[in-house]
Amino acid sequence: MSNVILNDALGDRHQLVVPPFEQDHRQGSFNARVVLVEYGDYQCPQCGRLYTTIMAIQRQFEATLLGRDSLCFVFRHFPQPQIHLQAQKAAAATEAASAQGRFWQMHEMLLKYPQALGDGDLAEYADKLGLDVTQFLRDIARKVYVDRINRDIASGMDSGVVSTPALFINGVRYVDALEFEPLLVAIAKASYG
Repeated sequence: MSNVILNDALGDRHQLVVPPFEQDHRQGSFNARVVLVEYGDYQCPQCGRLYTTIMAIQRQFEATLLGRDSLCFVFRHFPQPQIHLQAQKAAAATEAASAQGRFWQMHEMLLKYPQALGDGDLAEYADKLGLDVTQFLRDIARKVYVDRINRDIASGMDSGVVSTPALFINGVRYVDALEFEPLLVAIAKASYG
């Protein structure tokens, strides 16, 4: 576990309560030296910037001796519909895309265009990704994935998450800067013990 500096306001709620498991959306192996868990919202501009940073860190790990299997990235939904009106629907869109094997592609698309999350936009993204658009839209309209999204939200709340993005490195809340360098250093430190 990393000795990441924790915010005193988090009190005892600085640990990831629900550890990563098979139903999580992940890139990498759970056996990696570092498991990075993000709770995110697709309309949150910081989440989009953070995803770009995490992809750069993944590339950095792949290019070093640490290798690809040393970092696992897990994404969990934490839509905040009280401030981001389309966030819940966007989370459902990624789940509908996941049912067709395209979670990460939709994830990246939505983070790239956080202000274009209307029904027409989502249908256009689904079409670009080669999804069955009718099924995709039907799944969203029928709220097929509400329980899955709510499970992520509940696990985040149990771990003290109140806003996005929220990160955990090897189960410990990370509260330092979300820029490339400090996050890379924290992940690298966690990978060594």
